[in-house]
Amino acid sequence: MNIKEVMDIASFAGEILLSSGAEIYRVEDTITRICNSYGVHCECFVMPTGFSLTVRNKNGDVLSNVKRIKNRSVDLHRVEMINTFSRRLLNERSSYKEAMEELNRIKNMPYFSYNLQIISSGFVAFGFAKLFGGSFLDSLVAFVISMFIFYIKDNIQKYGFFQFLEFFLSGLMAGVLSIIVAKLIPYVNIDKVIIGAIMTLVPGVAITNGIKDALYGDFISSFARLIEASFIAIAIGLGVGVSLILQLSWV
Repeated sequence: MNIKEVMDIASFAGEILLSSGAEIYRVEDTITRICNSYGVHCECFVMPTGFSLTVRNKNGDVLSNVKRIKNRSVDLHRVEMINTFSRRLLNERSSYKEAMEELNRIKNMPYFSYNLQIISSGFVAFGFAKLFGGSFLDSLVAFVISMFIFYIKDNIQKYGFFQFLEFFLSGLMAGVLSIIVAKLIPYVNIDKVIIGAIMTLVPGVAITNGIKDALYGDFISSFARLIEASFIAIAIGLGVGVSLILQLSWV
């Protein structure tokens, strides 16, 4: 296998990992493993939004590649599948065609159904509302509002608005809907409902990965992830805050 084919395999695997929310050190480790399994030396520099890769074979031939990752999500199952793929190559080399077919299969794996995602979002909100001391009614309201917010946020994404606007509007909707329900049903606690409803928006994975990147010495990537997570949290808080200010103006 020539170095261009090795670079294509490693780049494709790295692209899937980054777009699935993998940590920086994991992306670098996987790319290096794949290249080493084919006897190719590589140097890679990975950031949360892309990476550069340079490969060199024993004859001194050098190739470089840059990948820009625009769409990112969290899919830990894909991360685990790429992990398994890269480690298997160390013991059992695949041909270029076989490797690319498997990577395409992993990339195009069916995600959880839309209905399951919405219902799961509701159950998360229900659990957190209960965890923070809410009544069954509070948790039930948070369940419904969270599902509605998931639907709204997903539709906002389809229109291509920037990420922080999505979270601001989601936080705003969580607050406004909680206030409306509380006015219709006096026994509902606004704070418990809001807490439960926004928990699915909190960037927990980004914060965790940012800390892990720092522990592995990737301080630039760690800083970028933590800043992104902080802005998301601020956007959610601003959305909820605006809704509470509107509530005061209604009184």
